[in-house]
Amino acid sequence: MRADVRMLGAILGQVLRECGSDGLFDDVERLRLASIQAYEEESTDAFERAIEIAESFSIERADEVARAFTCYFHLVNLAEEHQRVRILRERAGQPGREDATDTVATAYAQLRREVGDDEARRRLAELRFHPVFTAHPTEARRRAVSTSIRRLSDLLTQHDQASAGGAEQRRARRRMLEEVDTLWRTAPLRAQKPSPTDEVRTVMSVFDETLFTTVPHVYRRIDDALRGDESGASSPIVPAFVRVGSWVGGDRDGNPFVTASVTREAAQIASEHVLRGLERALERIGRSLTLDAEGTPPSDAVVAIWDSFQATDETTAEEIAARSPEEPHRRVLLALARKVAETRLGLEGGYDAPEELLADLRSVQGSLIAAGAKRHAFGGVQHLIWQVETYGFHLTELEVRQHSQVHRETLAEIEAGGELSERAEEVLDVFRAVAEIQRTYGLRAAGRYVVSFTTSAEDLLNVHRLARHAMGDDAPVLDVVPLFETFADLQAAPGILAEVVAFPEFRHRLDETENRMEVMLGYSDSSKDVGPVAATLALYEAQEKIASWAKDSGISLTQFHGRGGALGRGGGPANSAILAQPPHSVDGRFKLTEQGETIFARYGEPAIAMRHIDQVAAATLLASSPGVEQRTSGAAARFADVAATMDAASRDRFFELVKAPGFAPWFATVTPMEEIGLLALGSRPARRGLSVESLEDLRAIPWVFAWTQARINLAGWYGLGTALEAVGDEALLQEAYREWPLLRTMIDNVAMSLAKTDERIARRYLALGDRDDLAQLVLDELSLTKEWVIRLTGGTDLLENKPILQRAVALRSPYVDALSLLQLRALRELRTTTAATGSGAEDEQRRLLLLSVSGVAAGLQNTG
Repeated sequence: MRADVRMLGAILGQVLRECGSDGLFDDVERLRLASIQAYEEESTDAFERAIEIAESFSIERADEVARAFTCYFHLVNLAEEHQRVRILRERAGQPGREDATDTVATAYAQLRREVGDDEARRRLAELRFHPVFTAHPTEARRRAVSTSIRRLSDLLTQHDQASAGGAEQRRARRRMLEEVDTLWRTAPLRAQKPSPTDEVRTVMSVFDETLFTTVPHVYRRIDDALRGDESGASSPIVPAFVRVGSWVGGDRDGNPFVTASVTREAAQIASEHVLRGLERALERIGRSLTLDAEGTPPSDAVVAIWDSFQATDETTAEEIAARSPEEPHRRVLLALARKVAETRLGLEGGYDAPEELLADLRSVQGSLIAAGAKRHAFGGVQHLIWQVETYGFHLTELEVRQHSQVHRETLAEIEAGGELSERAEEVLDVFRAVAEIQRTYGLRAAGRYVVSFTTSAEDLLNVHRLARHAMGDDAPVLDVVPLFETFADLQAAPGILAEVVAFPEFRHRLDETENRMEVMLGYSDSSKDVGPVAATLALYEAQEKIASWAKDSGISLTQFHGRGGALGRGGGPANSAILAQPPHSVDGRFKLTEQGETIFARYGEPAIAMRHIDQVAAATLLASSPGVEQRTSGAAARFADVAATMDAASRDRFFELVKAPGFAPWFATVTPMEEIGLLALGSRPARRGLSVESLEDLRAIPWVFAWTQARINLAGWYGLGTALEAVGDEALLQEAYREWPLLRTMIDNVAMSLAKTDERIARRYLALGDRDDLAQLVLDELSLTKEWVIRLTGGTDLLENKPILQRAVALRSPYVDALSLLQLRALRELRTTTAATGSGAEDEQRRLLLLSVSGVAAGLQNTG
């Protein structure tokens, strides 16, 4: 990896010398070396020299330097991803390298030991992993930049595979030079915000390039590991356990640009992509199925499929037959590909539902089995079956989200009589859109309706009332999902659920789905509401109580986790978080939001996507094992007093800061929060009102993003130091860190968050606000939290128990520091000189700040 970084860095240096303005490369090197020296020596003089260099640049040169560092981070990120893929490929041929909880195969083996073969098989059959992609604006890169990086990744692979010093390797390096030149010349900032439809198409690229083909390979790899040579010769034991949801084009909470027409278009775009994928897959596998009729005779069912196709499309049937003489199974798969194409085009002869295609594929599979061609039946044909089971004809299960207050206000308008407002008409049209999507693509295509800020059972019943107003008895089938976000709502959740299941609308739906129900938990607003420590503990308690209620009520519960990519929004390694959940809160089903940069980081590269899905599915399977549940519940009971002390102390500390007079305007001054709202990251507005007078006006994403950009990361750790100090017993806390999964996950995530802070830079941001009292609160808590985290994790510095991660952060930090100094310079100018004079330089300073925001996001990686 070091060699890759050196090579890519050298290529960037060559591009800067060739294409940058005079002296650019030298200026970049001056700031780079000064920042490294300041970081490594931790001396005030070295730090001041780095600041002096950053301040000395003209605004034009500062722009170029910021772009150069941002390009460098894109290249380093690429090298790290490439190394991860390298390691995964090396490990693939070395069984036993993973931990017992790290793959589905090893997790299944552990489960069998604990619960026996039959129960383990039952739990595997019911396994479900359900990521939901959202359009929350946390991906700072332009799509053009991401595409350029993907091309560079391919070239880096070619460079690896070529002979050292040979012509192919030289060619790969020359093309990398060309691609880095493209990256350098590509404007790093979007000229305008993407529309919701643009966001839909961006997410579709992940399916086209990775997920559609990767997920069946995940199933196959697990089946191979579980069954050895028998895999591929008989029916697999691994179910199609992945379901992919999407809020992109459906989430209208606070986003006026997501309309019913956008939702319809989102469903149409997704269906177009999956049907094209299925068509290509059927053609590819069909062309390879050159089994002659004599050796592999078709069953009556396969003959019937062909006869039916021939009767409805004689011309195409003749073309296929001419290409596939005496190859009945090949003929039928190519005919099915044609039927899928007709489905996509809306022509007569297509399928009405994916279940019809599944029935045809199972007929082909059964025919191959009967003819003795089991390897073909459970090979390519099984992959097709898995794809249809996973994606249907809809690809993503589109979910609608709306704020409970909007529902209440719309119902009030309806009850008042008279002409409805444009917003009220739009609310009603959403139900018509969902009904159309269900009729066109099936019930799985849409139907979950998430109610943000659910505060009462009435908020959930309102969705059904609105559906009836919109469509009467023709209302769509709806699974109404409460979203509990604030501390108070999390505490009230069990009572609300107990009340709502008595409503006829909910009782009827539960009867139809064998008592299946979803409940969503919000990590972002709960953390902004009471602080990260109290929110983590409140979420655990809420899950525990909701799971207990569901178990007592006979409800098959799925808890839907609204986790973000950033540590302040519930981010961090998903598998360790799953294993820290309360008993019965997982039960083989894990659903979470994936957004912005985490979508591409986890699912953008096939090998990494396979590994991520395998890890999360393994943890989901194992979380409900007796051993894990006993450990989790036992630790929660043993350390209940510790939790209570931490909860109270952390909340008091958090409120002392955020409820201080003038805190919200001060926060907007000492961070680039206002400027982040100007970035063309996504279609959704960054705040609910016109200005930020209180935290309630601010969305959770810019709250987290702004603190990260200021190198403080406050949203991820504030209050933890005080909480641990309140407990005070170091030996007890070290025992809790070892034995209590929830605390261990919290501490490890905070350690990473703190490692990416920089106190010297943070001080300069905080000084912009002219509130020494608030700045000192932040700095004191930062110091206290670092001290306690180091004491609990061991060693003398952060992340010493995770040396690889520690080194990765240390290698990046000086370069992030350089960008932070450029950002700080621009922010200070915006807060003082240009703000006072109103000079035209304000736009130049704002552009520099936004360039640095993009670069810092690339350098820190988990900003959103």
